[in-house]
Amino acid sequence: MRLMYPRCAAIDVHKRTAVVCPRQTERDGAVKSEVKTFGTTTPELLQMMDWLSGWEVTTVAIESTAEYWKPVFNLLEGEFEVILVNAKHVKQVPGRKTDVKDAEWLAELLSYGLLKASYIPAKPQRDLRDLTRHRVTLVQERARIVNRLQKVLEHANIKLASVASDIMGVSGRQMLEAIVGGETDAAAMADLAKGRMRNKMEALEKALTGVVRPHHRFMIGEHLAHIDFLDEQIERVSEKIGQQIETMSQPSEPDEMPPGDESSLTWAESVELLDSAPGVDKKAAEIVLAEMGIDMTQFATADHLTAWAGLAPGNNQSGSKRHKAKTREGNRNLRQIMVQVAWAAVRTKGSYAQALYRRLAGRRGKKRAIIAVARTLLSSFWYMLTRGEAYKELGGDYFDQRRKDVKVNILTKQLEKLGYAVQLEPVKFQLAPA
Repeated sequence: MRLMYPRCAAIDVHKRTAVVCPRQTERDGAVKSEVKTFGTTTPELLQMMDWLSGWEVTTVAIESTAEYWKPVFNLLEGEFEVILVNAKHVKQVPGRKTDVKDAEWLAELLSYGLLKASYIPAKPQRDLRDLTRHRVTLVQERARIVNRLQKVLEHANIKLASVASDIMGVSGRQMLEAIVGGETDAAAMADLAKGRMRNKMEALEKALTGVVRPHHRFMIGEHLAHIDFLDEQIERVSEKIGQQIETMSQPSEPDEMPPGDESSLTWAESVELLDSAPGVDKKAAEIVLAEMGIDMTQFATADHLTAWAGLAPGNNQSGSKRHKAKTREGNRNLRQIMVQVAWAAVRTKGSYAQALYRRLAGRRGKKRAIIAVARTLLSSFWYMLTRGEAYKELGGDYFDQRRKDVKVNILTKQLEKLGYAVQLEPVKFQLAPA
């Protein structure tokens, strides 16, 4: 087997310790290695770096373990060529499993080039990832608080959610503040409705008639204050995301450009480009780009990107039989936002995404259909960023036009079975006079 890295090392990382195994292979084939355990505090990791430098190590492999690999990677980045590997790809034959054995096994696989490196973006993109993921967490927390608020309203016999689709809208918020302020007249609170909500005055008056005690007023007020706090945080984080994208979009010298950022598009232009696709808004585009980046050369094809995102079908074949297989595991954050984008896209009337969903949902189920739509959209993103082109809508009749003759024959036979003589003539469209 061909030797790829004659001077390398592997690190099996844990919360408090890191087991390190440097490996040197001489020209005569002799192998030297040693295993040593270090702590994971910064001074101890710096000692580990000095020790690896003494071994003249050029390449280091780290097993991705929760968040524990990041402190090690932060210090090794720039000093060594660092390869982050998936633990599932480097499993040993079952038997004597120890941290020492794991480090030795990793070092041996690395020396022969048998490890597949995971994609690690540049520092600016990693910072953008942290911001977008933090905003997602805040939005999810806000949704949980709104659900808790709804529980309190139900306990107080207030059925506002049965009439208003969003209890935190302008009308609903004013009504809730009135309840906190001690208002007991349901008619007066219903009169606070705005816009189309005023068409439901009678239903609102009934929904706002409840048994509200001081305890309920206190709990509603606390939940509203918490929601306001989260709204302020979300707004601040969104502003910071915009500033980060603007900074990353600034032109830089070729020598200063981080690896994996060679796209001809800027980050701001890429956000606008993805925003042209159905189901995508600015926030969704920011999340997608923070996860996969703007340089698509790191993914050989669109299929490689969808597989990395966990949207590709799994393979489980033995002989001539293909067994049932789940979708592959991948980037959970990218998969989650793409499924949300897909649900929004299938609600766009006359769109290709809606046609694809309806075509698959009937025979494959809604869940498989929405994953297929998400995969198709992500493939489109790959081509959009590669070519620098906006989204091109194929239309809701794409599948009918693609096999027009077959569709016409099917419909004609159905009419003939019902007892009709069918004669088809093409329609000539004429332009209306100006």
